[in-house]
This record gives sequence, C-alpha cells and structure tokens, in this order.
Amino acid sequence: MNRLTTSWGTFPLTRFPEDPRDPLRAWDASDEYLLRHLAETDVDLSGTVAVVGDRWGALATALAARRPGRLVQVGDSYLGRRATAENLARAGVDPDAVRLLTTQEPPPARVDVLIVRVPKSLALLEDQLHRLAPAVHEGTVVLGTGMVKEIHTSTLRLFETILGPTRTSLAAKKARLIFCTPDPGLDRGANPWPYRYALPADAPAAAGRTVVNQAGVFCADRLDIGTRFFLRHLPGNLGSARVVDLGCGNGVVGLAVALAEPEAELVFTDESYQAVASAEESFRTHLGADRTATFAVGDGTADLAAESVDLVLANPPFHSHQATTDRTARRMFTDARRVLRPGGELWVVGNRHLGYHVTLRRIFGSCELVAGEPKFVVLRAVKGAGRPTRD
Repeated sequence: MNRLTTSWGTFPLTRFPEDPRDPLRAWDASDEYLLRHLAETDVDLSGTVAVVGDRWGALATALAARRPGRLVQVGDSYLGRRATAENLARAGVDPDAVRLLTTQEPPPARVDVLIVRVPKSLALLEDQLHRLAPAVHEGTVVLGTGMVKEIHTSTLRLFETILGPTRTSLAAKKARLIFCTPDPGLDRGANPWPYRYALPADAPAAAGRTVVNQAGVFCADRLDIGTRFFLRHLPGNLGSARVVDLGCGNGVVGLAVALAEPEAELVFTDESYQAVASAEESFRTHLGADRTATFAVGDGTADLAAESVDLVLANPPFHSHQATTDRTARRMFTDARRVLRPGGELWVVGNRHLGYHVTLRRIFGSCELVAGEPKFVVLRAVKGAGRPTRD
C-alpha cells in the first residue's frame, strides 16, 4: 500500500480490488500537482466541490480532509467507486461527508469548485462537461488536471467551447493543470451523447440493428474490428443456456446472442455505468421489456453464484487507463472459471500477440483455437476439460 502525502495529511491509498502484486499506484503526478495548487492558492472550498473522473479516489480522499462545504465525486467506474469508498474509510472519513455519484445520475444543481481529472476518453469528457455546465456559475473555480500525454488541443477546446476561456499551466513531473474561466452565457450547443449507429451487414443476427452508445464506451461511434470478428464466430444452438457478456461494453455481443437464441438467458456485466446503460437500452430497443435479461454494474462476475453459468463471452481490455496490462484479462478468465458449470465454456476474442491461449491453459488446463486471422483470434476454454496449473 502506497501513501500520498499532501498539505492536508498523508493518506494510504490502494486501487480496487487491492492486489499486493500490483505495482500501479492509486494516484499519479497530476493528482499531486492539483492538490498542491489548491493548497498554495488557498482556493475557497466552503461551497460545493465536485470532483469528476477521480480514478481511485485520491482527490476525494485528500480533499475530504480539508473539510469542504460539500464534496461530490462523479465517476463512471464501479471499481473506482469501490476504491474511493475504501480509501475514504481507511482515512477515517465519515461516509456521509462525500457523495459518490455515477455518470448516470443527475449532477449537483450548483457547483462552486469543479475539479476534472481528464479521462482517457475525450467523449466522456465532452459528455460530463455538458452535463455539469448548467451547475457552473460565473464565480465557479474550474480546474482540470492530467498528464501531459493526456491533455491535447482537443481537450482544451472542449473546456473552451463548453465552459469558457481556457489556458494551461507549465508542466511539472510530466503533469499539467487546466484553468478555465466560466462564461455562463456561452452558446455551447447540444450534448451529442448518447450516440447511435447501425451495425454493419457482416454482423450476424444483429446486422442493421441500431445500438446505443453512451459517452466513454469503447469504440462508441463504430463497431470495433475485434468485436466484428467475434460476431462471425459466436457459438450457436445454445437453447436455454445462461450466457454472460462479460465486460459487455455497449452489449453488441450479448445482443447478437439474444437475437439468435430466443431461449437463452443473458447477463450483461461491466464495471462502467455508461457501458451497462448502453447495453440495456440497445437490448430493450430490439427485444422489448418482456425478454428476460440481467444488467449489472460490478466487478466482473463477483456477484454471480459459483457454477451458475453455461457460457461466458469476453473481449477483454488490455489497458487500465494509460497502463498496458493483462491483469484485467487474467481476472476475467479466473472469474469466468468460478461461475461456469462443469463443461461450461469461456469464449474470448483478443489480439493474437497478447497470448491469451497461454493464460487460459494455466487457468482452465486447456484452450482451443476457434478462429484466427492475422490480428485476432477467438479462443475457447472448457471448464473440466483439463487440469489447471493455477487458480
């Protein structure tokens, strides 16, 4: 566990779920830069302080120690939300002192200090600035922060066109601050999110269907090529199988299965509130309210009972914010094995170079190549087909 030292105290912080082997910290230099600026300039925190995109709760935890008038965190990540709650508890903060909101909930009606940790997704930033703009007034202090590689001309343009005149600080430890002066009379236009598009003709079962994409969802404006390849090689003849679309994103994979397999029971799960909202709206648009399905924001399959699922479908991410890692994929594969019934199957699509077949053999004891092309592979692992070398 690492400790973040600020002008208001030192705080032990971890990501969620906590893993002693994980070398990644729960904060970076951009969080430190912003907290240092707040302390040095003595920004008035007596009103409503909204923190957007606080990845693991480092900003909320440190600011809570400063005892602002009202502190609100807005985030899209279930894992980030859990990390924030645990870091606040570890720091001895009263749970009622910080209001944790998801990106799907209404933001505060008035914000006096708006702090934005720039997200990886420009679309999510655009959506959140539009949603918060009505709460910003002429006296609101607006501060953004991010690493230099995360702050681009397009990033600053969003602040400029949605909130008001914007400038940046000098870089410090490869981090930069954003200063924005609100202009309540600015004509910011309409929020373009959520976005809708029709699936291409080569998307079996779902061809031509319109899908809904909330901002921040992976490939929100088009069908990504990995998922397109996966859709052409999904298992069939599932009958009444219970199927999990794990890390569902906008739910295209699960939607295709539901359309092709009218008796299948679908479970859509993702750690992104935006993703699950997208999946549910797309599903209900085409299958109505009567078709049984579960939509769950959470930590993978953690809330599903052991040996309760027949099939898990996954297109694992290999990035955690800016870090490239297979940790998420490994956890997804291990979680899938726990919830699969004996003989149940995990089907995975991934970039060929990631070598998921090696990881799957360790966890399941076997792995079969279903389909491949130069860039992508679809792999199948069966619970009980082999002896795993580790759990």
